[in-house]
Amino acid sequence: MPDVHHELVFFSGHVQGVGFRYSTMQVAKEFEVSGYVKNLADGRVQLEVEGAAKEVEDFLSALDERMHGYIRKTERVAGRRAPEFVGFTIK
Repeated sequence: MPDVHHELVFFSGHVQGVGFRYSTMQVAKEFEVSGYVKNLADGRVQLEVEGAAKEVEDFLSALDERMHGYIRKTERVAGRRAPEFVGFTIK
């Protein structure tokens, strides 16, 4: 199977206890992406997502638009690799 676009994203701000993970999963259903979202002990949310580069970018833009008031900082690390995920989950 060919490599896919992959991003590891960390969100900071008021991102826990506000339905961020659930909203992320709902937005993911609108795009051809797979991966997971989870809370971190330091108060950030970690998102790992893969798919076609445009789908991942459009998904992240839609998520930013939906959760704009809660996100203070977004850190993204992008690359290409073999696909690892099937579907999108909350961890």
